[in-house]
Amino acid sequence: MMTRRTRIKICGLTRPEDVASVIAAGADAVGLVFYPASPRYVTPAQAADLLRTFPPFVMSVGLFVNVTEPELRTVLEQAPVQLLQFHGDETPQQCAMLAAGVQRPFIRAYRIRPDTSADDLLECERAYRDASPLFNGLLLDTFVDGYGGGGKVFDWSLIPKELAPRVVLSGGLSVQNVTGAVSQVRPFAVDVSSGVELSKGVKDEVKVQAFIRAVHEACR
Repeated sequence: MMTRRTRIKICGLTRPEDVASVIAAGADAVGLVFYPASPRYVTPAQAADLLRTFPPFVMSVGLFVNVTEPELRTVLEQAPVQLLQFHGDETPQQCAMLAAGVQRPFIRAYRIRPDTSADDLLECERAYRDASPLFNGLLLDTFVDGYGGGGKVFDWSLIPKELAPRVVLSGGLSVQNVTGAVSQVRPFAVDVSSGVELSKGVKDEVKVQAFIRAVHEACR
């Protein structure tokens, strides 16, 4: 029986050389952060320069936190990312409105708390799927104060087996734990940022390559 390949997103890139290296290493998607409070923030002009280096069939993802539609339009006019990632307090209806306004599919970050249940995750997915045909799925991250990723792992056993093949697994992933994470959860994709960095916004080429090898190892 053929094993399904887990896709890989590397997030929080800020430099053209990092975009080139993660794509060469085999990343399926690259995330750009449009949240000004983040140390990995890129301006629309910076993002536009990065997007010009993308080859075909590598997905560009824009991370937004509590953005307004005019703000979103302004970003996309300069930096037309292919997929939106909402990482703030957006409701299903707000995500649906924003995505429809710019005609982009979106994923929704769900930040796992200690009291989160499997039913919570299933209900959340249903709510977003009912709200918009542009909804592509949930990205599961660990709850921390503030927004964006916190580089912390949550209890993967909370993820229902019927949901796992549709989610993007995030939160504290690294070369050391991603093989186990993929083997246990079998998510559709994994998302890493701080786990493959030299410093915030600067990726470590060796760590990126090792991370992608570790994911592929789990898929054999």
